[in-house]
Amino acid sequence: MVGRTFLPTQKVLEFPITALRLDEQIQTILRWAIARESKTVCVANVHMLMEAHWNPEFASILQNADLVTPDGMPLVWMMRLQGARYQNRVAGMDILLASCQLAQTLGVSVFFVGSQTEILSRMRTRLETEFPNLKVAAMEPLPFRPLTTKEDEALIEKINASGAGIVFVSLGCPKQEKWMEQHQGKIQAVMIGLGGVFPVYAGIHKRAPRMVRDLGFEWLYRWIQEPRRLWNRYITTIPPFLLLAFKQILMSSSFSTPFHIRERYFGWRVE
Repeated sequence: MVGRTFLPTQKVLEFPITALRLDEQIQTILRWAIARESKTVCVANVHMLMEAHWNPEFASILQNADLVTPDGMPLVWMMRLQGARYQNRVAGMDILLASCQLAQTLGVSVFFVGSQTEILSRMRTRLETEFPNLKVAAMEPLPFRPLTTKEDEALIEKINASGAGIVFVSLGCPKQEKWMEQHQGKIQAVMIGLGGVFPVYAGIHKRAPRMVRDLGFEWLYRWIQEPRRLWNRYITTIPPFLLLAFKQILMSSSFSTPFHIRERYFGWRVE
């Protein structure tokens, strides 16, 4: 069994977020994929951190993940404040695109788990256009109910027999993170929880423009598209996250002066 790799991290709230830039994280994922290592990758945003903050069991899953990417800009800003000044956003969609691009170059096959048949079909059509040399081992929708032991064993066998090095998982947070944790050591591939990326890539939902994403307002763009589903999530997670993040900043001795904050956060130099 391959030993655990310890990557550089920065803590946001009480959780370690991998402090590597997007290209470095993708290279790490593909290195694991080539070796068929059983790894878990959590794509973290404000919602995920607050779920972990309130739920000790889920907190343990997040803390024990092999790689936790800073999906939300608030996480990126917090990491920059703590010294990772060149940290960029490592979002789910960017992970999917970059991983597929490098996977087709290196001959690594990928497996898609979760979502719905229609969404997966539309994804396959787009993947064939954008990544014509990508090896898609299979696309497996899952029922809303839990799998039986026999069904789960069959799925594990199918994934492992396919030779896939990466398994993209779309079950929603925290279900997909729990699923990956339960299958670590059983599925010989890098499992990446991508949440709502599947329907966006399929063209069912739109991704926010880059300027909106860079300003940290992608959550608002998504809320406008799905107000009923996301309203409760945002109203219950964003305010407490802001309070906890502000508390962390105040308690850190690294932020002793406003000028220090400006330099670390925005990259401004104060002469």
